[in-house]
Amino acid sequence: MITQRLHYVSGLVLTIFIGLHLFNHLYGVAGVDRYLQVMDSLRLFYRHPLAEPLILMAVLVQIYTGIKIFRKKRNMATAPFERLHLWTGLYLAIFFVIHVGSVLTGRTVLHLDTNFYYGVAGLNTFPFNLFFIPYYGLAILSFFGHVAAIHHQKMKQPLLGWSPMGQSKAILTVGFMVMVLIFYGLTNRFQGVEIPRNYHVLIGK
Repeated sequence: MITQRLHYVSGLVLTIFIGLHLFNHLYGVAGVDRYLQVMDSLRLFYRHPLAEPLILMAVLVQIYTGIKIFRKKRNMATAPFERLHLWTGLYLAIFFVIHVGSVLTGRTVLHLDTNFYYGVAGLNTFPFNLFFIPYYGLAILSFFGHVAAIHHQKMKQPLLGWSPMGQSKAILTVGFMVMVLIFYGLTNRFQGVEIPRNYHVLIGK
């Protein structure tokens, strides 16, 4: 019970942060300069000396409790959204370990600003993009899939004529659309963007 409560509370904290983070990524469609302007504004919130440790603590709690819940319930989940809940949670836990570790390494070891160029460098360079495209794509879909599964579990009544199943499917659809727009902004539109020289270390140049 305590594990699930901690998982829920840390999940709420991370949902706010991830929502802002994805919102920032969507601004890639508007151009690099606009993306960086929005990022600088949002960083006033999530890199605040009080907020950032809270977010990092929420990540650690989410990873630990998520894996614990997965191990306990993986053989009990039979319904599609129950399985979706568990497997998307497992992927997000793995993603958090890799992604947060990468960002902290970029900031403290490589002394890079982990901004637009930090993500775009590998995402637009072969063969690194063979890893980064599914890596980021599955992360976005897993986030929305996790939210959809929780919504399906919690929502018991129709909303505006939509059943809980229909509502959860709508969340998944929105997640897919967000993923497509983010990839469009960070890849196709900016294939010709010049990566600053100090970021070449990320792609072996």
